[in-house]
Amino acid sequence: MIADEAQYIKNNNTQNAKAIKQISSEVRFASTGTPIENSLSELWSIFDYIMPGYLFKYRKFKELYETPIVKDNNQYRMNQLKRMIEPFILRRVKKEVLTELPDKTVTVLYNEMQEEQQKIYLSYLARAKKEVAEEIKLNGFENSQIKILALLMRLRQICCHPSLFLQDYSGESSKLTQCIEVMEDAIASGHKILLFSGYTSMFEMIEKQIKSKGIQYLKLTGQTKVADRINLVDKFNEDENIKVFLISLKAGGTGLNLTGADVVIHYDPWWNVSSENQATDRTYRIGQKNNVQVYKLITKNSIEEKIYELQQKKAKLIDNMLSTQSTFINQLSKEDIMELFG
Repeated sequence: MIADEAQYIKNNNTQNAKAIKQISSEVRFASTGTPIENSLSELWSIFDYIMPGYLFKYRKFKELYETPIVKDNNQYRMNQLKRMIEPFILRRVKKEVLTELPDKTVTVLYNEMQEEQQKIYLSYLARAKKEVAEEIKLNGFENSQIKILALLMRLRQICCHPSLFLQDYSGESSKLTQCIEVMEDAIASGHKILLFSGYTSMFEMIEKQIKSKGIQYLKLTGQTKVADRINLVDKFNEDENIKVFLISLKAGGTGLNLTGADVVIHYDPWWNVSSENQATDRTYRIGQKNNVQVYKLITKNSIEEKIYELQQKKAKLIDNMLSTQSTFINQLSKEDIMELFG
């Protein structure tokens, strides 16, 4: 039995995982590009499918490996686990397999909030710190996750543009200004652009700006009909006059071939950097003839900067284990969470 896209059984408590593990077979294979997206428990669940019991019951696995590795950065346990799984993992790295692919350059572009935007951000940050402390004191850290994520989302939205939730905001967004400048420079140099964002409502503001400059574009979100997706992809790849494709990260992060573009802009950082990488791979794939330039827009002295730093720290840990670029966002400690509000 072969389980393709095995990340769909990464959560051992889902019906998908439970059902597939009940099917009787003598030999089992699991195929996935992201064996670890969020936590080491996902790796355990996949091994629990191919070799039940090899990595023990989950409770023991967590005690022996997951907690010491994730929480304490225990190198001995990390190397021990790596030795256990290495004989059973056949890795295929894109740069080794697709040797004909051109270069890909990733550049982080920082922007600084303008005065009014910064005042709003600092005001909400102070309020969020107070609310988080009260929430945790009242309900405990484990039961406060939804409230914490909601507060973090507000801060992330302010970095993108305060108008995402403040109707009476009349100021500017330094990030939007920077984004438009990058797009204009790229288009002037003959490039075509994929722009990804986790907030589809951000597209309305971007559209208004690029329309005023006469830039032709397309848009794909979760509201786009399945039948229209292929037509939009073909139109973008074939029509040289269409310079920009606005794509929501969740709706367009996989399953699209957009090699007509050679510039990718990630407007806002997503919790899981593997989602950003998958989005970038819409253009950095077989058929791409040009070098690909990827821009990540990060607002300085904000939660975005902290998310990016956290991604790098956690990704290094996973890189040591499997050389994937993923993060343990679901395994953030209370200290990690509070640092985001720092």
